[in-house]
This record gives sequence, C-alpha cells and structure tokens, in this order.
Amino acid sequence: MYNEADNVLPLAREVGAAFAAQPRAFELVLVDDASTDSTWNQIQGAIETFPFIRGLRHQHNGGQSAALWTGIQASTSPILATIDGDLQNDPADLVRMLGELDRVDFVCGMRLNRRDTAIRRISSRIARWARKAVLNADFRDTGCAARVFKRSALEGLFPFNGLHRFLPVLVHGNGVKTLEVPVNHRPRVAGVSKYGVWNRLGRGIYDLFAVGWYLKRCIRPIPFSEMKKPEQITARV
Repeated sequence: MYNEADNVLPLAREVGAAFAAQPRAFELVLVDDASTDSTWNQIQGAIETFPFIRGLRHQHNGGQSAALWTGIQASTSPILATIDGDLQNDPADLVRMLGELDRVDFVCGMRLNRRDTAIRRISSRIARWARKAVLNADFRDTGCAARVFKRSALEGLFPFNGLHRFLPVLVHGNGVKTLEVPVNHRPRVAGVSKYGVWNRLGRGIYDLFAVGWYLKRCIRPIPFSEMKKPEQITARV
C-alpha cells in the first residue's frame, strides 16, 4: 500500500469476511511502501481491531514489486495470495481461486470488465500484444494483482523492479502449471492511482525485452541420470 489510508480498514474488513468461513488459518500481511499519508497509522489501528493482520513498513519507497517481495519473504505459508491495496480487486475472488490449486500451482486473475480509464485499458492491450510477440506467452492480464499460488511455484525466481508485472510469465516459463480465471474488477473509490502512461506502458515494454532475454537464456532444471562411482578395490597379495 502506498498512500492508501482510506482503503486500509475497508480492505481488512473485506478480507476478513471473505476468509471467515475457511477452515484453514490465515494472516493478512499489509506492506506500507513508505507512505507519506496516514496509511501506517491506519494499519496499526487495523491490527488492534483484526488479529489476523500483520503490518510491515518500508523505510524508503521501493515500488510495488519491492512491496510484493517483502510480503512474500516475510511470510511462511505454503499457500500465498496477493491483492492490491486499492480495493479494485475483490477479496472474495481469492477464496474461489484457492480451489483451483488442486490441479495447478499458480492461479492468476484476469479482469474481463476493466473499471479503469481508457488510457489504462489501451495500454494493457498494447502490453498484451507485446508480451505475445516478444515472450510467446499469451497471458491476457499479467497486471492483475489477484493471484493465488503455492510457494513452491516461486522456486528459481529472483526479485527485480518490475517483477509484479511478469510474475505469471516467469513462473510459467519455469514449467509451473498456471491458470487464468476471470475475476471481478471494481472502480477506485478512495485514493489516487500511482500509474501513468510512462511508468505503466513505457516502462513495462522496456522491461519486456529484459525478461525475454532472461527466458531465452535461463537454465531450467534438466532431467539427468546418476551413476554411482564404482568402489575402488585393492587386491591383496
């Protein structure tokens, strides 16, 4: 979360309601990316109200990828779910997506009815075309933050600024079973978007070629056969 003070408590309430009927224990990790408003104070207040919340705060603003990686590294659960802090993702979708982990390892949402500005929708279409052309991977919506996955799906990944845009592509490239499912997308009701044309479309395409290079050059696990070294036999005379 970055400058999302008005969304902290509503998000906590929605997540709590969505997972209340789940048999498994859960925690909600809220990462404050060095907000300049009262987001951290709101998180501290939410912790007092909702015992399932844990708060983490960056000392310096690192961006969405850094916040995502901080949350992943600070948690220990074998099952992870991610969601944006702006309330445009519906927490109820995460519960439904959990059921898909019986047959795949990584489930990502795709926003079929985008509730964004025309520029953001157009930039997303261009980015999809570019991903297909450069990466040969036709994920419809890699920018959707609503994801549920097994921690094991992240094996071999490394953090970098821009990871959040390419996470489904990277895990798929590592041979992980992935699935896209439709999810709800809601208009923003509080706070302001942190993305413009350059830091969304321009920077995403810039990163695209670096990811394409990596996927072509990375060394993936290769099956191999092992032969034990014959024991050395010393003849006695």
